[in-house]
Amino acid sequence: MPDAAARERALKEAEQACLRRGAQLTPLRRQVLDLVLQSEAPVGAYALLDRLKADRPGAAPPTVYRALDFLLEHGLIHKVERLNAFIGCADAGHGHAHDHGHPHQFLICGTCGATAEIADHAVSHAIESAARRAGFVLAVATVEIEGKCARCAAA
Repeated sequence: MPDAAARERALKEAEQACLRRGAQLTPLRRQVLDLVLQSEAPVGAYALLDRLKADRPGAAPPTVYRALDFLLEHGLIHKVERLNAFIGCADAGHGHAHDHGHPHQFLICGTCGATAEIADHAVSHAIESAARRAGFVLAVATVEIEGKCARCAAA
């Protein structure tokens, strides 16, 4: 979990990125993003809803899903499909949007659930190349790799 100062910097960068795109990081969207950033592992929508209800008792699932859709669209978070959960984008605010303007892969610890985003261009190029050879036109490629994080592997 990033410390409060790092999260605040990330939130300010996210706000600036949204403004550059003509979008607004509303207080609710900002709060949902902060909750995602606070999580040590990818967090599900209903866990976010439970945390959000502490400050917004009337919050309902559509509230969270709309905020998550916005954050995804603007490249501020990623969805880890295998876990049906969300993680802050390690490269948020650097000009890409939901079109995944940067390569990303996720390393998921099967023991503790910790998830790290990496951006290995060689992996992305290999996938694109293999898809092209198969006559496949690639739109989006998200690679999710399960194993053990360094901490769990050392234990």
